[in-house]
Amino acid sequence: MLLLVGLGNPGQRYANNRHNIGFMAVDEMVRRHSFGPWRSKFQGQISEGRIGREKVLILKPETFMNESGRAVGEAIRFYKLETEQVFVVYDEIDLVPGKIKVKKGGGAGGHNGLRSIDAHIGQDYWRVRLGVGHPGDKNLVHSHVLGDFSKADTLWRDKLLDAVAAEISLLLAGESGSFMSRVAQVMNPPRPKPPKPSISPKPTEASAEGVEERHNGPQSKPETHNEPTSKP
Repeated sequence: MLLLVGLGNPGQRYANNRHNIGFMAVDEMVRRHSFGPWRSKFQGQISEGRIGREKVLILKPETFMNESGRAVGEAIRFYKLETEQVFVVYDEIDLVPGKIKVKKGGGAGGHNGLRSIDAHIGQDYWRVRLGVGHPGDKNLVHSHVLGDFSKADTLWRDKLLDAVAAEISLLLAGESGSFMSRVAQVMNPPRPKPPKPSISPKPTEASAEGVEERHNGPQSKPETHNEPTSKP
């Protein structure tokens, strides 16, 4: 079994926050892959199903972001999972909106949800970073991540969530590079190549002669009229 964790804050007040894009991502996975109904367990909401060949437990901690590690720790201890069997999906302000990066291990990078998980299970888990952009001033970060997505944001956000859910089987199968490439192609499809200009074939010698004949008309010898001669 693998554990897929989406990070966010519980309650309608936070439902559309940038900080909740992890919740949104796993909600889309549950819908797309026809998982079982949500139920309460491990201080959160869980849903079970299969993605590709893998049996997967999806968890949304309800301990609020800063205590996410409590729920994740309970789940991996119950199922006796290794840390490397855990995948955490969360918002990343240091990535432009719609960008995705995946890595195994590393630091919390100022993210309180990751800091809590690191403290409870260690750092050797998979991190799926979904870019929500930086406000440009560190003093505005708190209000930025706890602010709602705008209507304009939902265009790229929904496209990203759909792509992540569609391609997640690649990541769970160990193909993190292919997973990132597929999602990137959806977000930034290559521009179609312009059609090559058509080149008219050069006329052959025979056809060239035909063209000349059509323009100039057939060449005929002038007729000569012989006057009849009379005998003297």
